[in-house]
Amino acid sequence: MDFFGRPKPADQQSAKTKSAQDSSKAEEKQIPWVEKYRPKNINDVTAQEEVVQVLRKSLETKNLPHLLFYGPPGTGKTSTILALTRDMYGPEAVKTRVLELNASDERGISVVREKVKTFARAVVSQSDPRYPSPPYKIVILDEADSMTTDAQAALRRIMEKYSRITRFCLVCNYVSRIIEPLASRCTKFRFKSLPREQAVGRVSEVASLEHVSCEEGAVEALVDCAEGDLRRAMMSLQSASRMVENSTLTAGIVAELVGVIPQPVIEKLRGSWTASTSVSDIRDVVDDLIYNGYPASQVLAQLHDRAMADEQLGSLQKAKIALLMASTDKALCDGADEHLQIMDLMVQATKVVAQQA
Repeated sequence: MDFFGRPKPADQQSAKTKSAQDSSKAEEKQIPWVEKYRPKNINDVTAQEEVVQVLRKSLETKNLPHLLFYGPPGTGKTSTILALTRDMYGPEAVKTRVLELNASDERGISVVREKVKTFARAVVSQSDPRYPSPPYKIVILDEADSMTTDAQAALRRIMEKYSRITRFCLVCNYVSRIIEPLASRCTKFRFKSLPREQAVGRVSEVASLEHVSCEEGAVEALVDCAEGDLRRAMMSLQSASRMVENSTLTAGIVAELVGVIPQPVIEKLRGSWTASTSVSDIRDVVDDLIYNGYPASQVLAQLHDRAMADEQLGSLQKAKIALLMASTDKALCDGADEHLQIMDLMVQATKVVAQQA
């Protein structure tokens, strides 16, 4: 402060710096952990060693073909191509050299003819001298399996015509939904579900960085419930951290958070598959299940695993029960009533077990 009580320039600068740091920390807290810990370069990508090795060679030679990434959700497909483009173009040039579109929102032929074609035929801008990059741009089409057949057909001609200055990367879950003429123009990379050990290691690392106290078995429970989807495991961890802000995260809390049905409930359902069980007894069990709000899809998934591991059931019984569950799942997807479908499944399964007993 000077004689008149006004802040000195140095104090003003210090206050501005402190304010900027506080706002930066506040913004960082609001970022989803999935985005916050997304790989920044190709070497940070967890697992997918074969894919990373090939892409690293392409990065060295600056010779990149059209790419097709496919595999289950949460395995790092989008993260890998974004990390590759950052390594290839640098933090500034990537803004003008890369066009990322989510094909589930923008999937019509008009988008391909307007946005994609306009970007593909544009002249390549001068690259940053610090990041000597190749003379082509990259178009990333996320969820490309949602594109219409007409849009995919229009895209193949654009890929041919502008391949000298533009490369395409198609990202999808189901490669069978990409038309063959388009798939044949790309180098395919299959992304596998992450091995349990690597997924546990990555989630544990994030939990440590975010100061989330985890009991033994809690991280493993998160990974198991995510079923190979690292994105889902990270989101569940962030949600769980809000619940246990000043305590320890346990496997029980994880199960409750992600909607896993307690094992005693599944055992009770399995126990009702006996010849002596009446329809009224089955109805009581199913009513209790529905009133507790357990989703039918989760009931089916866990009951299926329990039935397939049941040593008291023969192979033929398991096959018949699996068919019943498949029929129930189809009916649920079509919008059938959960209560009636689970009730029907339980009655039919009881008959299957009783017949072969």
